[in-house]
Amino acid sequence: MKIMSIAGARPNFIKLAALSRAVDDHNRQNRVDSVHIDHIIVHTGQHYDRKMSRQFFEELDIPKPDINLEAGSSSHAVQTATIMQRFEPVLLEQRPDFLVVVGDVNSTIACSLVAAKIVYPGNSGRTRPVIVHVEAGLRSFDRSMPEEINRFLTDRISDLLFITEQSGRNNLLREGIAEEKIHFAGNVMIDTLQQHLKQTEKSTIGKQLQLNYPYGLVTLHRPSNVDVPAMLESLISCLLDISRRRQLIFPVHPRTLNNLLRFGLHERLEQADNIMLTPPLSYLDFLYLVRHADLMITDSGGIQEETTVLGIPCVTLRENTERPVTVEKGTNYLIGTDPEKIIKTIDLILSGKGKKGSVPEYWDGRAGSRIIATLVQTFQQAQNKVS
Repeated sequence: MKIMSIAGARPNFIKLAALSRAVDDHNRQNRVDSVHIDHIIVHTGQHYDRKMSRQFFEELDIPKPDINLEAGSSSHAVQTATIMQRFEPVLLEQRPDFLVVVGDVNSTIACSLVAAKIVYPGNSGRTRPVIVHVEAGLRSFDRSMPEEINRFLTDRISDLLFITEQSGRNNLLREGIAEEKIHFAGNVMIDTLQQHLKQTEKSTIGKQLQLNYPYGLVTLHRPSNVDVPAMLESLISCLLDISRRRQLIFPVHPRTLNNLLRFGLHERLEQADNIMLTPPLSYLDFLYLVRHADLMITDSGGIQEETTVLGIPCVTLRENTERPVTVEKGTNYLIGTDPEKIIKTIDLILSGKGKKGSVPEYWDGRAGSRIIATLVQTFQQAQNKVS
């Protein structure tokens, strides 16, 4: 049985780590009746610098990619087209039984589209791979977000859809996806978090930054927040206000850094007494900072999940979230970008009156194993039909 996994951006690497480990665990069972899995990893090169790519493979113990498409950065159209063009001959040569795509980046939809239209040569009994979408069904209902388009389209052409929370099932059924295609597996990102949590204590990032505890952690990278000068200036003013009550650590995304410099805002942050700017951090260093923070301010999707599991109050600077369980059951506050609401929510948290939250169902570190078990069962059923 051959599985091909696609990874292209930081969140993909974290999720791929859980799937890679689950494949290794399955193959180590050495049962007579067990199907051996040949796992091929394709790196599209969507994120290509060391901090965003290779370092994650090294830290998370993911096998070196078998194939790197080296697509690089460009506009959505050019990047998606480049990945499709370079991926097609790879898929025709390798002919996997399953194509596993994760999340909602351009690599996800690009490789799914190729697989949906491919026709394997010869008479092998398979005309194309089974398309598997991990983290399916998530919806922000905001079509201005490129990720929302990627999620929706990938779900429409996938054969097996693995959801992280019940809202995913509801969304998919409402959109007409057949129920038998939907599987509740849990959250592979949390698998990786739990697997590496102890290793974070070996991180020296706290000493490097000479941290004062307690502190808050900040990430900003959404185009709607960082590409518009007035919006970014408003958020920076909020951070300066908050820093008077809590030291803030701010690993700056390359996109955000470029805009801070372009809009003349970087100097205001550099001169702030209680805000510490850093370059993008490795997974383990960043996870250390999340784990020991008492406040998270972000516009990221995955961080909403990580803070929920760790019990860290998370203030999400967006009007919507594709992960509603983090608000309904977790520690996430979805408050938008209004300065008054931001400050009011921060004050609530710092006064000790924030919500405690709970860990959602199946966010237990075994999502990857559930996914691989389902793929093996699907493969065996197909083999039995052929024979």
